[in-house]
Amino acid sequence: MPTAPHRPFRSVLYIPASNARALEKAKSLPADAIIFDLEDAVAPAEKDAARTALMQALQADYGARARIVRVNGLNTDWGQADMAAFARHAGVDALLLPKVNTAHDLDAAHAIAPAKPLWAMLETPLGMLNAAHIAAHPALAGMVMGTNDLAKELGARHSTDRLALHTGLGLCLLAARAHGRVIVDGVFNAFRDDAGLAAECAQGRDMGFDGKTLIHPAQLPIANAAFAPSAAEIDLARRQIAAFDAALGAGQAVAVVDGKIVENLHIVTAKALLIKAEAIAAME
Repeated sequence: MPTAPHRPFRSVLYIPASNARALEKAKSLPADAIIFDLEDAVAPAEKDAARTALMQALQADYGARARIVRVNGLNTDWGQADMAAFARHAGVDALLLPKVNTAHDLDAAHAIAPAKPLWAMLETPLGMLNAAHIAAHPALAGMVMGTNDLAKELGARHSTDRLALHTGLGLCLLAARAHGRVIVDGVFNAFRDDAGLAAECAQGRDMGFDGKTLIHPAQLPIANAAFAPSAAEIDLARRQIAAFDAALGAGQAVAVVDGKIVENLHIVTAKALLIKAEAIAAME
């Protein structure tokens, strides 16, 4: 599974592994990726049955969607069995570990499932402080912000600007970008508040996240739109590339588009944006 940036991860939807109807419906949802959740979404008494059901369900075709299984922590009664069950499962693209605090947590998981890329939930203060070491782990492909748990651990009050979480979000973004990892923002809990979701998606996109984790299918269109390049951005990228190529042909290292300087760094960004747009078009 590509780690970045060619495969889109605009929308990453949590699906309870114990919900047969949701597992079936997920095959047709416009999500870039699905997290099949064996952890928080499954009651302790249902853990073993959910694991067995998910092993069977993931033999089906989920199309181009990335298929990520969130296992239980390795320090629980179910984590080791979860990892072993999906370590070689052909229907799984990656395994997501909850509450990753240090890179050593990934060592233990990689020892059980060396053939699968790992994703890490970053949801504790210790995880934030160790984000750079976690992102550097060679088995890691992606990072997921667990903002609800982080807020709880911080003792933070909810605010629409998420100011209390900015330090943690920023540390993880820096770590992900330093090591070329996918990173997706945390969930927005009020799934009937479209305006609030759109605002938080816009904030996450402006910060640099690749996409957003979601708790309800109704949130998919908003996230997909927010984290996709707009028509205006695509047009500008194309014009920047054309103008810069013309400038180079004339022996100049700088172009001007819409009254603004365009240098090579802008062209790198423009080309990455067009690649992302093409990948999204291929998904859709």
